[in-house]
This record gives sequence, structure tokens and C-alpha cells, in this order.
Amino acid sequence: MEEQIIYGRNAVTEALRAGKCIDTVYIQKGSTGLGKLITLAKENGAVVKDVSADRLDEMSGGGKHGGVAAAAAAAEYASVEDILAVSENKGTPPFIIIADEIQDPHNLGAIIRTAEAAGADGVIIPKRRSAGLTPTVFKTSAGAASWVKVARVSNLTDTIKLLKSKGIWVYGAEADGQPFYSADLSGPAALVIGSEGNGLGRLVRENCDMILSIDMYGKINSLNASVSAGILMYEIVRSRRSAL
Repeated sequence: MEEQIIYGRNAVTEALRAGKCIDTVYIQKGSTGLGKLITLAKENGAVVKDVSADRLDEMSGGGKHGGVAAAAAAAEYASVEDILAVSENKGTPPFIIIADEIQDPHNLGAIIRTAEAAGADGVIIPKRRSAGLTPTVFKTSAGAASWVKVARVSNLTDTIKLLKSKGIWVYGAEADGQPFYSADLSGPAALVIGSEGNGLGRLVRENCDMILSIDMYGKINSLNASVSAGILMYEIVRSRRSAL
């Protein structure tokens, strides 16, 4: 497996807390306030090395690392069955996020971060034309990618059909859909967020049970994919709480 670099204090801390296999933690010489992180790294059996700021800049590709980076094995993806098992174990209706060809790692990381905060069971992404679990995704997710199960599938349409066969209602997000606040989102749900430029793929859209839209009241007629995802995820949370 290829080496994976995770950088940023929060991302590295959460990866260690989640039990991710970390080989080495790199600390910038002269950094302060990292005592707990270093202790956690040693408790997890990781080697701790002091390195220069230039070395960390190189490892993070110029990203903001906060004086910390870690080398781990490439991320292991969960299966769709693993994600379905989460709700079964919790005794709650399935709550799944599907990212349809989200290619910007910052958007994918933000979606994963919000999915974890909203209590989603997992995130499903396609193998092609999508960002994967890269270091940038881990950084942007602020460590949430260590906690949320992410499945990578060959065919999103087939996966959606599988979810529907299990009684999960699939909602797509597009500008021309039904206003989200008029839909009952309290049951088993999979929310599909389309790509930044093209929205939902044709076959993906055709296989959604309902298309939801977010009303726009300003002069801009669209929202960032991760922002749209956050609004709709928390509408699902609100609907579920209201149904209790």
C-alpha cells in the first residue's frame, strides 16, 4: 500500500484517536503545545521525529500543517454493507450521503466533516471522476474522515438501486427540484450531492426517488456543493427530531 500523509494538528490527533495505523508522526522543530499529541502518538506505537518546517511543507504539498504531519498506510475504504450495518447497530433509520463525482478534495472533506457532525452512517463515492481519501480530504475534514465510513463503488447507479431495494429513499439535490422544506425526510434516507460543475449524473438523477432544491433569494443562483450538502443533511436531522 502507498504511504499516506495526513497533516494538521486536528487531523493527526483524530487519526490517532480513531486507532488508524500511523507509522511516524513528524513534529516541526521548536513547535509548542503538542505534548498531548506526542503522548498519544507514542501510546499508539508511532515513531515521533523532529523535522524542519521545510520538510513539513514538502510533505503537505504547501498545505497548512500547523507543525504536524503523519505517515500512514493508504486509507482503507469501507463497504456499502459496512455503512448499512451502522444504522442497524444503532437501531436508527439509515442516513447515508452519496457524493456524485465530487472532484474537489476540499469539498469532499467538508462534506465528510458535516456528515460526521450530523450523525450520518457513512459516505459513498465513485471510483472514477471523484476525489478519494487523500491527505487534503483528511485535512479539510478536520479528522472526521477517520470516523466516518467511506465506501468507494464502481457504479453509483447500481449502488442506489441496492439502497432502494432495502427501503431507503434516495434524494438528489438539484436546482429544479422540490423545495427541501416541503419534503418529509424523517425515514431511511440517502442524500445524493452532485458534482461542482455538472450536478447529478443523468442515470443517478433518474434513479433518485425525489429531487430536492434549496431556494435562492439573492443574486447568486447556486451554492457550493458542500454548503448545499450541509443544509440538506441538517434538514434530515431536523425532520427526524420532529418525528420523535
